[in-house]
Amino acid sequence: MPRLLIATKNAHKTMEIRAILGSAWDVTDLNAHPEVPAPEETGVTFAKNAAIKAVAASRLFAGFVLSDDSGLEVDALGGAPGVISARYAGLHATDADNRARLLRELAADGARGKARSARFRCVMCVARDGQVVGTFDGAVEGVIINQERGANGFGYDALFVPEGHCETFAQLSAEVKNGLSHRGRALAKARAFLDKVAT
Repeated sequence: MPRLLIATKNAHKTMEIRAILGSAWDVTDLNAHPEVPAPEETGVTFAKNAAIKAVAASRLFAGFVLSDDSGLEVDALGGAPGVISARYAGLHATDADNRARLLRELAADGARGKARSARFRCVMCVARDGQVVGTFDGAVEGVIINQERGANGFGYDALFVPEGHCETFAQLSAEVKNGLSHRGRALAKARAFLDKVAT
């Protein structure tokens, strides 16, 4: 079975990726590899941050490395929080802190209706031996609601209602969410590539 390292310590991300990839790959993340440090994300785009993480880990791991950088882009806030989605409320912010800041910013802006349109965007990078071998992207459109709903998911899931649905990502089942999420869409492309190179 081919090995795949997910260049993250976020167990939620790893769980989502593992569920989408299925049993064809031996999937681990940085929590299982303390010898592989997480680099500083200094890129100004999702693609650059994904590449930084994948390339750094692939220099120390014998096999394919998959990384992603993803976040929420809210139109009323000029695309914020964007690449700083995970640290929107500060360097050591929790998901709850970030959601609270987002709601404060939207309230201060007075955004309503279509002005609350947003999207989750994900860029995935596959690297091996210190080289990028593939880059894949995915996005899902939706809106930001006024208060949190749902107990599943993580990040901004409890505030985001995807287009064509009435429930937030945090209310949808993992199977439904993975089928339409930004990460699911990017990973479907990455998986097609990985399946080819692994055979």
